[in-house]
Amino acid sequence: MRKRLALLAVALLLTLTGCAGAGALGSGGRTLVIAIVSNPQMNDAIALSHEFEAKNPGIKLKFVSLPENQARAKITSSVATGGGEFDVVMISNYETPQWAANGWLENLQSYVDGTPGYDPGDFIPSIKDSLSYQGSMYAVPFYGESSFLAYRKDLFEKAGLTMPANPTWQQVADFAAKLDDKNAGISGICLRGKPGWGENLAPFDTVANTFGASWFDQNWNAQLTSPQFKAAANFYVNLVRDHGEVGASSAGFSECGTRYAQGQAAMWYDATVMAGTNEDPSSSKVVGKSGYVAAPVEQTKASGWLYTWSLAIPKVAKDKQASWAFLNWMTNKEFVQMVGKADGWNAVPPGCRLSTYQIPEYQQAAQAYAQPTLDSIDAARSENVHAKPVPYSGIQFVGIPEFQDLGTRVSQELSAAIAGQLSVDEALEQSQQYAQTVGDSYRETK
Repeated sequence: MRKRLALLAVALLLTLTGCAGAGALGSGGRTLVIAIVSNPQMNDAIALSHEFEAKNPGIKLKFVSLPENQARAKITSSVATGGGEFDVVMISNYETPQWAANGWLENLQSYVDGTPGYDPGDFIPSIKDSLSYQGSMYAVPFYGESSFLAYRKDLFEKAGLTMPANPTWQQVADFAAKLDDKNAGISGICLRGKPGWGENLAPFDTVANTFGASWFDQNWNAQLTSPQFKAAANFYVNLVRDHGEVGASSAGFSECGTRYAQGQAAMWYDATVMAGTNEDPSSSKVVGKSGYVAAPVEQTKASGWLYTWSLAIPKVAKDKQASWAFLNWMTNKEFVQMVGKADGWNAVPPGCRLSTYQIPEYQQAAQAYAQPTLDSIDAARSENVHAKPVPYSGIQFVGIPEFQDLGTRVSQELSAAIAGQLSVDEALEQSQQYAQTVGDSYRETK
């Protein structure tokens, strides 16, 4: 498995450039180089990093902040090859157990248990478990999420529509058709179409799951041309083409977030973390106008994903104590309070610590979405979201190393279908070939 992962990383990803070496000496002492995804919550942390440096005068911070797809490539390349460019890396529950098993990450359990006040028992259990391997944490969560549906209450009321607490995808499609108003610049729904296994495949896979589809059967036969997978793909592509945002094939989380916050979409299905942006008065025109309901379903009890952006220390990092000091600062209870007071309580990293949901100021700011977020995370379990058993872990991803390449390839086919460059059947035929090659390698080693 180690060889498989390393070869994949080298084959798939570009050589790192433009980064100072990990643990480089700065003018004030050690400089920690931190690879991070440039999402809004991470940018808030970067803006507050002077607070860490003030409390730790011997440590300087250098952030390498990149869009999600680029960040994944750089981080995977560095960690897989032992390049040592980064002291701290932002990864997810997809990478953590695989990389821990491969010996690429520092075991954080002794740091977690030995830091007064850190309180690992305060983490939401499913999030904590997803970052653990053989009972030890190898990454600590910055924020956690599932997925749910945001909708404009005012537009629904005006149209005489009522959103159920647990909608089906067919109901959502019907709503999108009625609310689509191209003359007013409002799409019925916003859905990701941008290529990337962490971009359009995240929402699409939850649709596929609840339509009864899976990537592989129990014998690792690829299933991307099955009737269920075809039904899900046709539904998703037709919905976003007919009633989705303009330029959907290149729209990801950030693009949909901007459109929805600017009042240009009646609904948005995506990560639960979106709610903080929707309700931020400094950037959103729809504050207080949204409702939040469970991820739509068809054949399953639930369909939301489970995901967490987290921080880990590569095994080759030179100053692990300094790296842990940063992890502790960015993932402890005090950081939540700091963000709330500095940037507003809607900016607080959600879905991570149970204590966050007991803070009165947060309860007030997040009253529209706090409970739906917790409910979605709690429901995001394999037995709830898969119609039948699958041979892999993961909800919106397949928990195998090859999925970074396989998922990216399939996402490109899906995006091309959304753009009208090929039919759904053509996209799935090519995707099936990619998946079967991967499935064959697993069947051979069973």
